Amino acid sequence: MSQLSRRQFLSKTGMLAGGTYPAMLAMGMLRPAPVTPLKIEGGDKTGKQVIILGAGLAGLSAAYELMKAGYQCTVLEARERSGGRCWSVRKNSSNVETGQPLQTAGFDEGLYYNAGPSRIPHHHLLTLHYCKELKVPIQVYNNVNEATYYFSEGKGPLSNKKIRAREIHNDVRGYMSEMLVKAIDSKQLDAPMTKEDGEKIIEYLKAEGGLDPDKLYRGIARRGYKELPGAGTKSGVIANPHHLNDMLSSGLMDPDFYNVAEYTYELQMSMFQAIGGMDMIAKAFEREIGKNIRFQSEVTSIKNVSGGVNITYKDKEGEHSLQADFCICTIPLPVLSNIDHNFSSDVSRAIDYINYIQTGKIGLQFKRRFWEEDEQIYGGITHTNNELTQIFYPSYDYLSQKGILLGYYNFNEKAKRTGELTYLQRQELALEKGSLVHPQYRAEFEKSFSVSWHKTKYSMGGWAIYSNEERQTVYKALLQPDKQVYFAGEHLTYLNAWMAGAFESARSVVDSVHARVMAG
Repeated sequence: MSQLSRRQFLSKTGMLAGGTYPAMLAMGMLRPAPVTPLKIEGGDKTGKQVIILGAGLAGLSAAYELMKAGYQCTVLEARERSGGRCWSVRKNSSNVETGQPLQTAGFDEGLYYNAGPSRIPHHHLLTLHYCKELKVPIQVYNNVNEATYYFSEGKGPLSNKKIRAREIHNDVRGYMSEMLVKAIDSKQLDAPMTKEDGEKIIEYLKAEGGLDPDKLYRGIARRGYKELPGAGTKSGVIANPHHLNDMLSSGLMDPDFYNVAEYTYELQMSMFQAIGGMDMIAKAFEREIGKNIRFQSEVTSIKNVSGGVNITYKDKEGEHSLQADFCICTIPLPVLSNIDHNFSSDVSRAIDYINYIQTGKIGLQFKRRFWEEDEQIYGGITHTNNELTQIFYPSYDYLSQKGILLGYYNFNEKAKRTGELTYLQRQELALEKGSLVHPQYRAEFEKSFSVSWHKTKYSMGGWAIYSNEERQTVYKALLQPDKQVYFAGEHLTYLNAWMAGAFESARSVVDSVHARVMAG
């Protein structure tokens, strides 16, 4: 530790250490979502017709709300299923990617993984409201788990070893607290402080970092044992802490392992998931909307015409044309940019300009849940600095025989490289790199199914990404309707990548359409 200055230490650890983890799991104690049902009336008296493009969550919720108010709605969906990117891959699920053959999942009956959104934050009130209103049961999602691993490929003393997250978290927190105590004790802080204030802060830091009476960090029970406590005289043996320089030189304090994700507002516990898969939410909407959804109907043209809109689409029977008073377009922008339209130049420019993230996942089915049986991991995420980026452990069916791990969840350049591989090559990558963390992979593996969202037809990306400048320019161009065409989806909110973004956007557009109709 003497090889580091305080400045170097704090700059290295500032993103990783500090703070205790939210730990309350409110299973069975969730209060009713305080969002009230959307109350709009009079649509049945206007006779207005609305065409909704896309049966993702934005399109489904827009149709649901408008139909409750009496509007006549038709939903056109290019896929043969609803939900869009809200998709749970299970037995016989299929997907088409650019340059790849049709892929069909062979998972065992009852097993699944969420290829799209997998988590509902406790403060995404509208998402929870729809789960309640549509009677979609939810369960706790274990997003934070100190028993998962950090795995850093490299040349340091701790590289190429799986290390429990709790060890790194507590060791870094301990060393940071020790350094701060020394700084306060030595009166080296610039801010004025009374002696009593300093003593209180030191006591807090001693407790926070687990420092000994000499104000040094030497390792504590929070980071785990090398011999567990037990009956009789088995008091347990606390494992020695990792050296600070070893953690630094092994890359375990690099950005791949920053703890920011666990502090992020959207990822704080408690979190939830729909029982049986997130697509249960889409299926609940689909039951309400019924035959007003036309599946396998690919939109080819969107035109504003005098007094309304004209939509052209094609299905198995050929090309068709529909006219309506309004259109709500929820098609992802990379897909929409290739559809014929007569939008204004500002809207057209925005559609072509906005980028979506490259991202992918793979589900791996195993004969047994070795992560639970052998390593006591129940939910949570293992972080790596290699192509896998993250391994997710299922937060359902604990202690059952088989299970599906999320073998990788990667982004940007890593996702781009992975997406260029064949399905079998992606599987091999997941098994090869995953075996470095879990040697059981090869012996227990059965089946896989991978999704690269940026190569998936009708999606062409994971979610919209913006710079601050783009928020002030191209983003705003899509917040207003282009004549009779309105735009909705997660890409038109500050909740990108979340189901809540789709719902919030849809509600906003439904309000706008109805206000316009009533005013007119």
